[in-house]
Amino acid sequence: MAKKLIIVESPAKARTIKNFLGKDYEVIASKGHIRDLPKTSFGIKIEDDKFIPQYRVTKDHQAIAKELKEKAKKADTIYIATDEDREGEAIGFHIAHVIGKDPDSLPRIVFHEITKTAIKNALKNPRKLDINRVNAQQARRLLDRIVGYKLSPLLNKKIQKGLSAGRVQSAALKLVVDREREIREFKPKEYWSIEGVFKKVEGSLIKYNQKKLDKFDIKTKEEAQKIVNELKPLEYKVLKIEKKLTKTKSPAPFMTSTLQQVASSELGFSPKKTMQIAQKLYEGVKTPVGEMGIITYMRTDSLNIAKEAQEAAVEFIKQNIGESYAEPKTYTTKNQTAQEAHEAIRVVDVRLTPNDLKNYLTKDELKLYSLIYNRFLASQMKDAIFETQNIYIGNEKGEFKISGKKLVFDGFYKVYGKPSADTLLPEFKEGEVLKLEDIKATQHFTKPPERYTEASLIKKLESLGIGRPSTYAPTITLLQNRNYVEVKDKKLHPTEIAFNVIQTLEKHFPDIVDAGFTANMEDMLDNIARGNKDWQEMLKDFYHPFMQLIEKGYEEIPSQKIAKPTGELCPECGKPLVIRKGRFGEFIACSGFPKCKYTRPIEEKEQKVDVKCDKCGADMVIKKGKSGEFLACSNYPECKNTKPLNPPEVLEDVKCPECGGDIVKRKSKRGEFYGCSNYPKCNFISKYRPVNEKCDECGYMMAKRTYRNKEVLECIKCKARKEI
Repeated sequence: MAKKLIIVESPAKARTIKNFLGKDYEVIASKGHIRDLPKTSFGIKIEDDKFIPQYRVTKDHQAIAKELKEKAKKADTIYIATDEDREGEAIGFHIAHVIGKDPDSLPRIVFHEITKTAIKNALKNPRKLDINRVNAQQARRLLDRIVGYKLSPLLNKKIQKGLSAGRVQSAALKLVVDREREIREFKPKEYWSIEGVFKKVEGSLIKYNQKKLDKFDIKTKEEAQKIVNELKPLEYKVLKIEKKLTKTKSPAPFMTSTLQQVASSELGFSPKKTMQIAQKLYEGVKTPVGEMGIITYMRTDSLNIAKEAQEAAVEFIKQNIGESYAEPKTYTTKNQTAQEAHEAIRVVDVRLTPNDLKNYLTKDELKLYSLIYNRFLASQMKDAIFETQNIYIGNEKGEFKISGKKLVFDGFYKVYGKPSADTLLPEFKEGEVLKLEDIKATQHFTKPPERYTEASLIKKLESLGIGRPSTYAPTITLLQNRNYVEVKDKKLHPTEIAFNVIQTLEKHFPDIVDAGFTANMEDMLDNIARGNKDWQEMLKDFYHPFMQLIEKGYEEIPSQKIAKPTGELCPECGKPLVIRKGRFGEFIACSGFPKCKYTRPIEEKEQKVDVKCDKCGADMVIKKGKSGEFLACSNYPECKNTKPLNPPEVLEDVKCPECGGDIVKRKSKRGEFYGCSNYPKCNFISKYRPVNEKCDECGYMMAKRTYRNKEVLECIKCKARKEI
């Protein structure tokens, strides 16, 4: 019988830790939050300005709660080993209450990585549960319950059913809506640039009539053509040659926000998917040396690296990459509230390379591990060095600038990506007289701001101090689940209902959507965690003004629920039927609701197209499905033939490198991609548009993409790049 009980929150984490300990230890998982506020009631008792949470063991945790109590009775020592963040601290606090123990009496062990050494060290150095962190989590939970439970019903009553509001959620949604407003109001501005060619390389006109040109100085085609005509016949000479060495700094190791951003842009992972995979890598996977966690804790805003890990990385770089590449570096985040005692996200053992794990991890797990591995190594390597060259060519009328660069020392690029291709220039000499080989004027228009991607929204939330590492991914997932935003071509598009909600909140609850107010609330939660602010006082200061606004809202916010009569009578009660809006669109309902609950979907008329079914010869009609419109046989259900409404584009002159089939352009929730027409027999896939050109390094197919604002060809297999 085990004398010592260790309680964690995850079964995978429990299995990994159990592998490191002897028979005197038993490890059990609470499976997340074992207690929470009730789902069907407010769950907060308010007495004399004190906020008393009415916690309950959740329905799906009843059995595990019983098991925890039984095992706790038999154990001599009970260790709380939940994650070292506010949520983990709070889970430990609730576990203590469920098993009938004083939270202050239980030893609390913490670790940033799940390895045998880390677990053994943690058991030697237990601490107590941090009640300040627990109170910070309780304050956040109660704040979110107050806002959600009081404001969401108001939106449901005044706008439509199925809506919700939240402290972080609504501030994030306003960012997306505000960006869409900017795009809709945007008016393009015309401007022109002039490029001249000398020795077959192109330069930009930077001075005209001895005046430095700004971006919008040449406004029309007529102005541009006048300059071209003046400059074309003139003689030029090399005025100045500048050469200098520049450095590209090695990247900092990952923290939660940057991992989510880079995994999105480089791997196409959603923030939610990134965190799910990282959780597995942290909690434990099979490796050549046994089951263990292979990355450090993945919810962190710190860039700190443990000294031992840094030394191991530097030594590995010296031995496997080269002495000249290694350089120990420390990084600090600009975020003043970051927990520098925590660590950045890094691999646990640099000797465990991605190649060592290719037969142990899934494809996506290996991709994310490789990303974290290479970033960590790169963070302890020297900067890359480029030689940049600027050539200034001109006369009394105009001056052109030609720029080039070449890589002198690859530094961290040796393991982390590849630098952009060199732009090598022909030999120029100061004072050399040159002929203008060609000159052209190019029209440009300013572009509207880009819509947020999931990654760029996380970056914005982080920069504004809205939310914390644990909230970024759930917030974006919630916005999508509530039908506030749709992901199209990887961009976040707000729905019309999002505009309605934000307009209402801006007018009647401005603080809820104000980034500064939300960030200030996060700062107050941080102060509670540090023991500098009373959590009950914070709740009181927020609650009373907020509830006054709720009461005013019911009186002052006009109803946006417009019911359109259909001209029909309800078959159940005889009252008029109307068209209403719901969470999933419009539907027909009885005007006698709630006494009469009759509803039915709006029947859409089938639109015939001039296409015959190739199976039975009947007309094809347009229907709607989960993935949009498609063609279906009008003879359904006798004939179940379907076709895409818009067949995928087939690339001309490009064939699948694996089987020789056609390559077609497809769409998924994550955006456009290119795949083989023989799927699923052939699994060829490319994120970028393939071209009929082979890679110089490995001989595989190249694809066209934009990299660092330049059009390049990139190998689909080895990722080698070259400029077009």
